[in-house]
Amino acid sequence: MKILLLEDDMLLAELIEEHLREKGYEVITFTNGDEAYEYLYKNSVDLLLLDINVPGIKGSNLLKNLREQHNKTPAIFITSLNSAQDLKNGFVIGCDDYIKKPFEFEELDARVAYVLKIYNLQQEHFNIDDYQFFPKKHLLYQNDKEIPLPPKASQILHYFVTHPNRLITKEELIANIWEEIPTNATIRTYIKLLREFFKERIHTIRGVGYEFILP
Repeated sequence: MKILLLEDDMLLAELIEEHLREKGYEVITFTNGDEAYEYLYKNSVDLLLLDINVPGIKGSNLLKNLREQHNKTPAIFITSLNSAQDLKNGFVIGCDDYIKKPFEFEELDARVAYVLKIYNLQQEHFNIDDYQFFPKKHLLYQNDKEIPLPPKASQILHYFVTHPNRLITKEELIANIWEEIPTNATIRTYIKLLREFFKERIHTIRGVGYEFILP
């Protein structure tokens, strides 16, 4: 899940980015509206977090331009504006929600979760030990560290975590992950890679298959 954050208060931007990354989101941060707009001209994101009053093009005008270009990316305004008319204008432009400064991160989480829910953008993830696993992105997150997984290793891990605490034969693994039958060495290579992160959880049943142990 990729979020574009536009916030010219550098300390606040750093805190928001750090918090969102800890939640497992990929965050692209800008302090200038023109730079954010240029990025969005060439790249797509899943959610916009836009401060209204920033250098360059304002967050409200940026979103207005995007909507005129039929860009429907969900957007949340970060604002210190309080009048009902200001908020009404935001929704007329095309924002989906807003959050007033100052705010707690719990409120930010709730606003983000609400918008992702109404757009059906929630991303399945699994918490395993001190890792967060995002199978669709083939990524593990450990604190702020992003760890890419090869797609096949990610598919194996996803099968493990959705079928825990039971024997998974090699034949079952192959049938659900590969279109062509891989060599035993190929399977062992991916299992060895996953053991770097989950050594205590992957048990080998020699000559038969594997068990992935979860509490």
